[in-house]
Amino acid sequence: MGYIGQITVELVVGLLALLVATKIVGKTQISQLTPFDFISAIVLGELVGNALYDSKIHVWSILYAIAMWTLLIYIILIITQKFRSTRTFLEGNPAILIRNGVIDREQLRLNKLDINELQQLLRQEKDIFSLREVEFAILEPNGQISAMKKPRYVNPTVQDLGLQQKKVFLPISLINDGVIDYDNLKTSGYDEQWLRDQLIENGINRAEDVLFADWIEEEGFFYQKKEPR
Repeated sequence: MGYIGQITVELVVGLLALLVATKIVGKTQISQLTPFDFISAIVLGELVGNALYDSKIHVWSILYAIAMWTLLIYIILIITQKFRSTRTFLEGNPAILIRNGVIDREQLRLNKLDINELQQLLRQEKDIFSLREVEFAILEPNGQISAMKKPRYVNPTVQDLGLQQKKVFLPISLINDGVIDYDNLKTSGYDEQWLRDQLIENGINRAEDVLFADWIEEEGFFYQKKEPR
């Protein structure tokens, strides 16, 4: 097989193997790129790139590199699902950059952002051109920003409709994958007994049976049970 033929075969095999890998690790690993995923993608690209243009490296080397990368990513996914404490290190935590309309300079510093970069993110991703419009802004682990506008800037605006303005509240996550978030529970102003009473009122005896639960002031408790396997 000539040099061109070898590259052709390796490209086709590499492409098919990568497609299989994306099916195994899931779509979110492609669409929601965390810092860990970014590093993994660079390493994989370097391995495959070197294999394509090094005549001493055969197609089996490409398959082995992709298989190992897929296996490692899959193991990491299982670890983050089973052990909640590892998520902070491997996936990162969201950071509240603007809370109740006030910019948190410390969070900007910790996330290596300045005001200009914050404004750029809001303009590009949320079509928000003034910080005065923002009640809450959260920097997600994948580097994207989520924003909640102040009531008078929401379309259609409360002011335009002549309605009374209401204060907005940030939802507080209480249960995630069956695990109670005690820090958030304390932030909500309630205790574990209150949470368990809420579950019992909804016919749930164990927090482990809940996929997700949160609490919003003036709206109360919301939950979703795990689907039986």
